Amino acid sequence: MFAIIRANLFGRPARTAFTAAGIAVGVATIVALLSFGQGLRETAAGLVHLGGSDLGVFQANVSDPTASILPAALVGRLTASPEVAAATPLELLVEGIPREPSAIVFGAEPGGFFTRSLVLVAGRPLGVGEPAGSGTGAGGAPAGAGEILIGDRLAAQLHLGPGRTIAVKGRTYTVAGVYHSGILFQDSGAVLPLAEARRLAGRSEGETSVVVRLAPGVSAARATRAIERENPGAQVISDPQQALRSSANGVLISKAVLVIVAIALLVGAIGVANTMAMAVIERQSEFGLLSAVGWSPARVASLVLGEGIAVSLIGAAAGLFLGVVGAGLLVRALGVSAYVSPSVTAWGLGRGLLVGLLIGVFGGIYPAWRVTRMKPVKALSGT
Repeated sequence: MFAIIRANLFGRPARTAFTAAGIAVGVATIVALLSFGQGLRETAAGLVHLGGSDLGVFQANVSDPTASILPAALVGRLTASPEVAAATPLELLVEGIPREPSAIVFGAEPGGFFTRSLVLVAGRPLGVGEPAGSGTGAGGAPAGAGEILIGDRLAAQLHLGPGRTIAVKGRTYTVAGVYHSGILFQDSGAVLPLAEARRLAGRSEGETSVVVRLAPGVSAARATRAIERENPGAQVISDPQQALRSSANGVLISKAVLVIVAIALLVGAIGVANTMAMAVIERQSEFGLLSAVGWSPARVASLVLGEGIAVSLIGAAAGLFLGVVGAGLLVRALGVSAYVSPSVTAWGLGRGLLVGLLIGVFGGIYPAWRVTRMKPVKALSGT
């Protein structure tokens, strides 16, 4: 039977190719979106654990965590909480670097644990090596003013190093050092002193987020309940799924995958059903002959169903390859390569292959049923 299926598919190469191509596009779209969604989850994990933190505090009910604004007094209240070992504020600036708009600039206190967690691979920390003076730089400016740290990925992309300059929100800064953190979008971004980042954001106090390290023995669930109870209007994010749910983009991607899976199944199944139904009409004499030599209706139906599944698997195989390539193209097209890297997993590829298989099954059911209704004598006569 397998030899017959192969001969029938390759005996009509144009029809097989066009049907498989339609299935490939649907499967490729699914794989690309699943890879992008997995990349978002990994990015969300980095967002939760910035600077080695256990959780992040953001403004509740915002469309995206980067749009959060928290009161300056929140840091003091969190630091005084018995569940918290350390808390440091962050200001997140998006689209601040013209040469790399997707890079995020983090405003952080030079002495906070977020900044101390950065591993310098070149240069020096912010404010080190400036004229001495009680925490100030030249002219009485805050230590590190006019300076910036950049991640090693951003440094490689823009060919920058210590002593070079970079523009952020229209202001030029000297690169003091290059760091590595192990978090994609952090290494693709930069770090400014918190006061300077606030100034660029247009406010004198407040921050986007507060990252928190918990006291020994305190669970994230317990700390979340205590912080949200004591600070109305604040939202605690302690795991990647929470970060995704709090982001409109993450929710949109998740829903888009479900919609496209449904559309791919429907359109693909219709395409396969149409192709196989036409094949049944054209090959009535062949099926009549098979019945005449002893093939049962079920065996003839399994031949038709097998051809539908085979063409779907050919399309799915091509779709898997296109999806892997397309995931990278999707990230670049959206301009988010600085903080989302597509992550192709075996489970994502398996789901794409499963959709391709289901297209073949659903698309082959009607033609297979139809061939069982044929009368061998009429089929042999072509009527």
